[in-house]
Amino acid sequence: MRRRRPERREILPDPMYHDLAAAKFVNYIMGRGKKGVAEKIFYGAMDIINKRTKSDGLKIFKKAIENSSPSVEVKSRRIGGATYQVPIEVPRNRRFYLASQWIINSAKRRSGKPMADALASELISAANDEGGAIKKKDDTHRMAEANKAFAHFR
Repeated sequence: MRRRRPERREILPDPMYHDLAAAKFVNYIMGRGKKGVAEKIFYGAMDIINKRTKSDGLKIFKKAIENSSPSVEVKSRRIGGATYQVPIEVPRNRRFYLASQWIINSAKRRSGKPMADALASELISAANDEGGAIKKKDDTHRMAEANKAFAHFR
């Protein structure tokens, strides 16, 4: 029997923009509990975006998250000895999580630049519907589309 799920922790909005999404994103960037480093990367990226696009960094950030959020994904279900990739709709909080992870990972793959630079570039390209995170979303959608036949196993 499964135990009850732990209650969700409420996080405080970030100090600069007073935005929950930004605070959550900073937490996703953070490795080994180094929040100061993560904040420096995020706010550095915001400054770079402000300089490059001459528009509000937070708006670009929101647009990037929105553009790279998947609406469907595939989940493996085992039915009668065979494993099927069943397309399911992505819950709201998981959409944000996936979009954030994809943006951060594709920023990490842009080597030869400081992380703040890479993250700024990735956010700008995601806001313009291009870049690694968008490619990942399209692949996920394509996968779900291809396996539409198994949707009745949901």
